[in-house]
Order: sequence, then structure tokens, then C-alpha cells
Amino acid sequence: MTSKQRIGFIGLGMLGAPIATNLIKAGCDLVVYNRSPEKAAPLAKLGADIAAQPWEVAEPGGIVMSCVSEDAALAAVVGEDDQLARRLGNGGVHVSMSTILPETARRLAASQGRFGGAYVAAPVMGRPDVVSAGNQSFFIAGDAAAKARVQPLLEPICLEVFDFGENPAAANVAKLASNFLIASVIETLAEAFAFTEKNGADPAKLLEAAASTFLACPVYQNYGRQILEKNYTEPLFKLALGLKDVKLISTVATESQTPMRFARVLEDRFLSAMANGREDNDWTAISAEVGREAGLT
Repeated sequence: MTSKQRIGFIGLGMLGAPIATNLIKAGCDLVVYNRSPEKAAPLAKLGADIAAQPWEVAEPGGIVMSCVSEDAALAAVVGEDDQLARRLGNGGVHVSMSTILPETARRLAASQGRFGGAYVAAPVMGRPDVVSAGNQSFFIAGDAAAKARVQPLLEPICLEVFDFGENPAAANVAKLASNFLIASVIETLAEAFAFTEKNGADPAKLLEAAASTFLACPVYQNYGRQILEKNYTEPLFKLALGLKDVKLISTVATESQTPMRFARVLEDRFLSAMANGREDNDWTAISAEVGREAGLT
């Protein structure tokens, strides 16, 4: 970006904070809001202005990005009376980076359109450490003209932007499908490691062999190491949020009459981990439930 562009940003959690930080470093002038004001302090030190209400980050005809944890949190920040859409008004763009139901994206797009604006779904693919390094990707979908305004803001702070067309819900469908794939990898790695250990072989050697040959990609390499190290207590993605996403997948699968048997397996696994007090652990802690069932300490 050749000149500073003023952007509103809502949500400074584990993903939102590094995204907002990188936007400032890329040349954006930010006004930010977070439900817990203390989380905005580091952004203020970088030059961001702090808003008292979420819709106060918006300028008429401007761009607001939001990155919150769930559908209900997103509904709260857009306002019961469409305050965010009203304030953005004609030509305004709301960019939602949250993992939400496709129906929520459709509803928010319709709301934004009633006030002459546009809604762009842009869920982020990457854990906080990946986002901090600018190696995440974004799945975007929505109005073509709105995407043309948004994409130049996202490209400097990420590895790649993938365009899923003009239906905003499509980006959220793709994000849920991606999280289903990652959760499935965690479960299958945990089962394979338990099987290997129970039958007298070394799971670490299995990971070394598999992750350098037929499974040579970061999702197997990184999650495999994390599972073997039992590094659950400093979460990069909380198990409770993993369960939330698995439930969203199951909801959309049911509504679309898509049989997803393994999604039901994952939901039960996450519920078991929650029942055993692991809601604040990393979502790889479902592997501890696999080991427990196998009689491994």
C-alpha cells in the first residue's frame, strides 16, 4: 500500500491481534475494538485508535474487519439493530474472518446489502504462530468489487488468498471442510501412535518416516510432533473452539443431507475431552483421550 488506509478492526484475540498488528506494519491506519479493552493496549502502542463500541470503528463507505470466536460473538458486534451495517452505509464493506455457519454469512450479507454495503467472508487458515509470521491463508468470497478493495489489504499480510466466488457462504463452507480435515488428521495420528506404541514400535520413528515421505506436509509434521510431545496446556487453538467447529460441521452436514460419519466420531471425541476437563487445552488434547482409551498413560 502506497498510503495509509484507515481500517476498522474488531476482535483482538489469538488470531485477531496478530492480524491487526501485521496490518499496521503493512501501512494501515487502524481503529480497533475488543470486548476486553486491555487487549487493545499493545495495538494502541503501535498507533491504533481505540473505539468504545464495535460499530464505532466504522467510517461511512469504509472497511471494517472482524475476527471473533463464534456466531453469537459476531452477532453481538454487528449489533441487534444492524448498527455496524448502518454506520458503514453505502459502499461500506464488512470483512468477517470468523469461522461461522454459512447461514450466518448469508444473513449478514443480506443485512449489509440493505444499507448499500457489501459483506466479504474471509475466514483465516492458520494458527496464531503462523498468522504472526504472515504464513496464513484467507478464503474469501463475496461481491467482486468489494473483494477488489479487500484483497490488496490481505495479500501483504498472508501467504495466499483463495477466492471462492461471489457467494459469501462458500468461504465458510470451505473453512469448515478444512477444519474437518485437520481434526481428522489429529484423530488419525493419535490412533496410529497409540496402535504403534501398544504393539511395541516407536511412534516417534513412525512420524519421522511418514512425515518425510508419504505424509510430507506441515499439518502432519507439526501436529504429529505436538501430539508426541503432549504439548496441550499452551493452546494455539483451544479444544472448546475445536468442538464448536465440529458442531458447526455436523449442523451444516445435517441441513444439507450430507452423511459425514467421521464428523460424528470427532464430535464424540471432543465431547469426551471436554467432559474430562480439557476445554482450555489445545485441540490436539483429543489425542490424550485416544491414549486413555487404549490404556496408555
